[in-house]
Amino acid sequence: MIVRELTTLAEFEALSGVFDSIWRPEPSNPPVTVELMRAFSHAGNYVAGAFVDGRLAGGSVGFCSPPGEATLHSHVTGVVTPGAGLALKRHQRSWALAREISTITWTFDPLVRRNAYFNLVKLGARPERYHENFYGEMADEVNAGDESDRALAVWRLTAPRPAEEAPEAAVAVDDGPVVREVSAPVVLIRLPEDIEQLRRDDPATARRWRMAVREELGGRLRDGWRVTGFRDGGYVLRS
Repeated sequence: MIVRELTTLAEFEALSGVFDSIWRPEPSNPPVTVELMRAFSHAGNYVAGAFVDGRLAGGSVGFCSPPGEATLHSHVTGVVTPGAGLALKRHQRSWALAREISTITWTFDPLVRRNAYFNLVKLGARPERYHENFYGEMADEVNAGDESDRALAVWRLTAPRPAEEAPEAAVAVDDGPVVREVSAPVVLIRLPEDIEQLRRDDPATARRWRMAVREELGGRLRDGWRVTGFRDGGYVLRS
């Protein structure tokens, strides 16, 4: 697998096609336009693709924060081949460090268990803020019919990898997250196995999950709790 920056209109159009195949958005609501990719790349921001046997297997688009913050915000990343997401993040990390950028941030749906696992376990990033309905209504097949709550993942590239808690297992339920006290200052917030499928099959139950995680995860982050790891299909938080 080869990961490199994209620079031509043909490459930007190919990446737009990959993103469309993942999110299947309404024509007026693409994750990022070809024109914006061109502008970001021209201005020195991050637009990269992962290639397998010469075929584009995914990509990532990000932009830099104001001077002094030393942060790259990764706006959208999507892949259609296993392993391409991790390869892109590693490339993104090297790209940032070469430019003396020490932090990468991105938003993700806190209900999507596989993304939470990837962000926290594979990369060592941590959700530090919770934003309710961050993008408003999103007209695509992945997000349609739900509010666009997002957790802000923060990946501190030069800091030691955060230590993880090792809580007891939580009991699975069908209509909301388990919040279990592991010890006095530690809780485990369980997530559904597949929120995207649940949105399609049972929108009412999916909404109950949304509101419960908003209250438990969002409320605790606002109150100063920290996410310290991801175990047993859920977030581990310490007060």
